[in-house]
Amino acid sequence: MVGERTNVAGSPKFAQLIKAGNFEAAVSIARQQVENGAQVIDVCMDEGMLDGVAAMTRFLHLIAAEPDIARVPVMVDSSKWPVLEAGLQCLQGKGLVNSISLKEGEARFLEQARLVRRYGAAVVVMAFDERGQADTFARRVEVCARAYRLLTEEAGMPPEDIIFDPNVLTVATGIEEHVSYALDFLRATEWIKAHLPGAKVSGGISNVSFSFRGNNTVREAMHSAFLYHAVRAGLDLAIVNAGMLAVYEEIPLPLRERVEDVLLNRRPDATERLVAYGEGLKRPASSAAAAPAEDLAWRQGTVEQRIEHALVKGIADFVEADAEEARVQYGRPLAVIEGPLMAGMNIVGDLFGAGKMFLPQVVKSARVMKKAVAYLHPFMEAEKQAGTRSAGKVLLATVKGDVHDIGKNIVGVVLACNGYEIIDLGVMVPVEKILEAARQHTVDILGLSGLITPSLDEMVHVARELERAGVALPLLIGGATTSRAHTAVKIAPARTHPVVHVLDASRAVPVVSRLLNPEQRDAFVQQIRTDYEALRAQHAGQRVPLLPLETARARHPSFAWDQYAPPVPAFLGIRTVTSEAGTPGGPGVPDLASAATRPPGPESRFSLADLVPLIDWSPFFHTWELGGVPGDLEPREVW
Repeated sequence: MVGERTNVAGSPKFAQLIKAGNFEAAVSIARQQVENGAQVIDVCMDEGMLDGVAAMTRFLHLIAAEPDIARVPVMVDSSKWPVLEAGLQCLQGKGLVNSISLKEGEARFLEQARLVRRYGAAVVVMAFDERGQADTFARRVEVCARAYRLLTEEAGMPPEDIIFDPNVLTVATGIEEHVSYALDFLRATEWIKAHLPGAKVSGGISNVSFSFRGNNTVREAMHSAFLYHAVRAGLDLAIVNAGMLAVYEEIPLPLRERVEDVLLNRRPDATERLVAYGEGLKRPASSAAAAPAEDLAWRQGTVEQRIEHALVKGIADFVEADAEEARVQYGRPLAVIEGPLMAGMNIVGDLFGAGKMFLPQVVKSARVMKKAVAYLHPFMEAEKQAGTRSAGKVLLATVKGDVHDIGKNIVGVVLACNGYEIIDLGVMVPVEKILEAARQHTVDILGLSGLITPSLDEMVHVARELERAGVALPLLIGGATTSRAHTAVKIAPARTHPVVHVLDASRAVPVVSRLLNPEQRDAFVQQIRTDYEALRAQHAGQRVPLLPLETARARHPSFAWDQYAPPVPAFLGIRTVTSEAGTPGGPGVPDLASAATRPPGPESRFSLADLVPLIDWSPFFHTWELGGVPGDLEPREVW
């Protein structure tokens, strides 16, 4: 087991410590991974705002001085060769390199392999080549066989130092092409062990469950079940969180059955069944049992409420009728798309961002949207004769040097379901091809995607070239390694035209809609620029401009409390809490029952004014970057 938590992309806590320069605390995460059973630790410093070489060198020097950590090998993980080489120069004993691949051709692949061998390390070989990511059984086998021949016959690499990663990809996305990703990985693992003597197989287990981000119960069950079947197929190294791995036999049978239906692609409705079961796990048993099989009470709401409910729940049965009602009410089909339909998709994006919806549900919502747009399309075509604009064209590309396209493809599906024409240039796309395609297809928006850290530098280059060529189109930035901060600090300054970071596929629709809507575009672009300017100031260590105290007070919010109906609590009065033995109280439990018999006294009556002096206001002022307060006032007096 390879511990994945010393990876800035795999652990938010580790990333936060490294970016804050708190390397000593970050070392404790490595120690924890070893204590939890990790036999190798994966160290990755690939983050757009980090100096990867310096961070890797410093962290490896620190853990080398920790006997509890240094007793296990280190897997140096990076998509940048200078970072990998810096790590190799710090390792004691035999290390592992993660990773090299054929994506830049055979010459570069062999050059890196020979250097890895000189440093005495084993190497992880990703199943990529010049054509991109291997995502089927046939492609995985083809790429791994070719790499094995080059490594053993031309680079002189011992077979036992070759570790293939045949790409653990996300299943249960709601997209048909993805249903066999896990099964094909298992089949490819068996083939490698049978046909490439001495070679080992590795895999990043958590990738398989990304669709269920936000539901750890389902994710941990998927990791455990997938690892169980992968080990049986011949997996040698699993990159996992060693402290959060369920025991396969202890997974409840109904959950295990549904998880394995998805992983092994055993039935066409496997994703829907797992999503439904996962939702039940997030609800109390009583509410799940009480839920009716089909509740149509939502059909009594307004057309806007019905459209929103249909999109959030992925119900396509009534959407055409609702779209027609909304078209008559709003007067124009485009107004329906940019009004209630887009409002519903915004809610879907918010729920997905909060971990309350899963990826297959987002795709299902997009298909409901597609059905509504398809119904409205003939009316829009009729209006086009009068000059009404169409939804628009979006050009998508994975930048040069990067072969990952799963996320980009999902964005394309979601946008296409919302009536946009998609021109997808694929992977490893140089800026010259992007410029040529943008002119040829007369697109409205450009979208760049990338998963690995070098893609961030390539995106900056593309932005500069677009500016130099006078391309005035908005530029969308997306991918696992991208961030608002990097986009604001590194990419946006390279252009005078809009550059917008898109967090995930669910956010693409509202961003594109606002950028192409003449009534919303200017305000949206100005808001983005203001936000990015604040991020750049924060990154540069500058204080964000603050309003004078009098102005801030003058802008205080005003609430109509006389029109507010507070929610009704679940119960009124005193609730008695009992221990497992059934008696009031118990260890650590307040004796509320006896408290109920005591007459109320002055000590039980408090007002807000009594509580204010007890509040520590400093965290509020730190959060709002208020270094001090005017005059001799105490913070609570300012408040």
